[in-house]
Amino acid sequence: MTPEELLAARDRIVPDVVAGGLRVLFCGINPSLMTGATGHHFAHPGNRFWPVLHLSGFTPRQLKPSEQDELLTHGLGITNVVARATARADELSTEEFRAGGELLSAKVEQFGPSWLAVVGVTAYRTAFGERRAQIGPQERTIGGARVWALPNPSGLNAHWTVRTMAEEFARLRTAVGQEASVPPAPGRCTPEIP
Repeated sequence: MTPEELLAARDRIVPDVVAGGLRVLFCGINPSLMTGATGHHFAHPGNRFWPVLHLSGFTPRQLKPSEQDELLTHGLGITNVVARATARADELSTEEFRAGGELLSAKVEQFGPSWLAVVGVTAYRTAFGERRAQIGPQERTIGGARVWALPNPSGLNAHWTVRTMAEEFARLRTAVGQEASVPPAPGRCTPEIP
C-alpha cells in the first residue's frame, strides 16, 4: 500500500460485517486508513484484533482481515463507533463519538446481537457518556444488548499485551457461553447462545 493510496482512504466508510442475532458484535473506534484502503476491518499489520480473537477462543484459527466475513459463521460481527477512516482516533471529535453512539444504539437495536463489545474503553466512555467505565462488563445495555468494554487492540496501546488482551477477550467469550471448539450448526450463521 503506497502512502498515496492510504491518504486516498481518508474518510472512507467501510461496510459492517453484521447479520441479525449475532452472539457478539465487536465495535471498533473507527477504521484506520489501512482498513479504509482495503475494506477489511482491523487491517493494519500492527493491529492485534485477529490474533487476540483467535487466542481467546472466539475463532478456531487466526483469520486474516480479508476473511472477516467468516466471523458471521461464528455468530460474530464488526462495526465501528465512528464510520469514517482516519489516520488516528484522536482526529475524531467528541461530537462525532456521541453521534456515533446514537447510530450504534440504533444499529444494535436493529440487528439484535446478544452482546456489544466495544474495543476501546475511551471510545465507549465518550460515545455513551460513561466517564467512569472500566474494561469489562458494563451495567447498562445498548439497544437491548449487554455491553462489554475491551482494550483497544491497536499496536499503539502498549499497556496491553496480546496475552493480557486475549485473557480479557476470553472473559467475554466465557460470559457469552460460546464454545470455540463447537462449530455452529450447518447453514446457520446466528447460533443460539447455550
